[in-house]
Amino acid sequence: MGLTSINNINIRAIAACVPKKEESNFDYELLTESEKKLLVKTTGIEKRRVARDGLCTSDMCLESAEQIIKEFNINKEEIDVLIFVSQTLDYFLPATSIILQDRLGLSKNTVAFDIVLGCSGYVYGLSVISGLMSNGNFKKGLLLVGDKSTFSLSKEDKSTYPLFGDVGTATYIEYDPNASPIDFNLQSDGSGYEAIIIPDGGTRSPWTEETDKVIEIEKGVKRNKRNLWLDGIEVFNFSLREAAPNIRELLEYNNTTTDDYDYFVFHQANKLMNESIRKKLKLPAEKVPYSLQDYGNTSSGSIPLTMVTQLGGKIENKSNIILSAFGVGLSWGAAAIKNANIKCLPLIEMD
Repeated sequence: MGLTSINNINIRAIAACVPKKEESNFDYELLTESEKKLLVKTTGIEKRRVARDGLCTSDMCLESAEQIIKEFNINKEEIDVLIFVSQTLDYFLPATSIILQDRLGLSKNTVAFDIVLGCSGYVYGLSVISGLMSNGNFKKGLLLVGDKSTFSLSKEDKSTYPLFGDVGTATYIEYDPNASPIDFNLQSDGSGYEAIIIPDGGTRSPWTEETDKVIEIEKGVKRNKRNLWLDGIEVFNFSLREAAPNIRELLEYNNTTTDDYDYFVFHQANKLMNESIRKKLKLPAEKVPYSLQDYGNTSSGSIPLTMVTQLGGKIENKSNIILSAFGVGLSWGAAAIKNANIKCLPLIEMD
C-alpha cells in the first residue's frame, strides 16, 4: 500500500488563475436541447473557462505564484523548491519548471522539476514536495499545478469537449516542526492506461501523416490521434471502484473517521460520479464542495481551484480536510490534512 505520513509541513496558501473566456454548455451546438439538459444534470458542468491560443498552463501558474509571493511578502531568494505538475507542458523539453524558476526570478539554487500527472497530480505533487521539505533542508516551496486541457480536445467530440476547462494554481508550503502530520494513500494501475489517452505524439507512437486524420467514432464524436480519447464508462467504473476504499484505508491508517473531517475535496470529474462516491462514504453534502458547475473538469488543478472558489475563509482555523483525486493513468490517491490553516486567495482571471 502507498500509505505514508509526512511531518513538518505547513500548507500556508493556495492561489488559482483561470482564463477570462467562458463557454456555456447550453451554447454547445453539437448537442440537442434535451442532450444539453441531460449533460448538465449528470455531469454538473454548466460552463467552463477556455484559454486562448498562446496562454499556457505555466502562465496561469505564474500569476498564481506571484499573487502568493506578493500576499506573503516572500523573499524570492528564500524559495528552495519549485515543482510543476501538469500534462500540458510548455515544450517537449526542457522542463517547464526550470523556465518558471527563471520567469519568477527565483535563485539559481532552487530545486525545480516537472511531474507529468493529470487528475491525481495535486495529491501526488503534494506528497513529493512535502517529502523533500520534511527534513528541514528546504524551508519554502511552491507547488504549481494545472492543465490547459482544452488544448487537446476536438470541438467535434461531444463526449469530451463539454467536460474540460483550464486552470493554473500555486500552493505555498513551509517547513514547520510544529505542524501536524499529513497522511497519504497513493495508488496506481497502469493496466488501464488506455482509458484516458492522447494516442500520438510521444516516442511510443510519434506523429505521422495519419495522426491528424479525423476519425468519426459515432455521430457527434469526431477526433484525431492528437486529441484526447476518453472511455467514460471505464473511468466511471474505476472511480467508483477505487476512490472510496482508498479513503477508507487512509482513515484506518491514521485512526480517524469521516466525522473527524470538516471537508472532503474531490477531483472535479463528474457530479454523478462524485455524488456516488460521497454516498458510498456516507458524507453529508455540505462537507463536499463543488467547482465543476462553473469551471468543468480542470484535471490536476481541480482540487486547489475548488478550495480557492468554494472554501476561501473556511479553512483558516485548524480545519481537518481530506483531498481525493482519481483518473488518468490510471492513478489515484488521498491526503489527510489535520489542523489546516490555509489561506485561499481571491481567484485570478487572465486574458
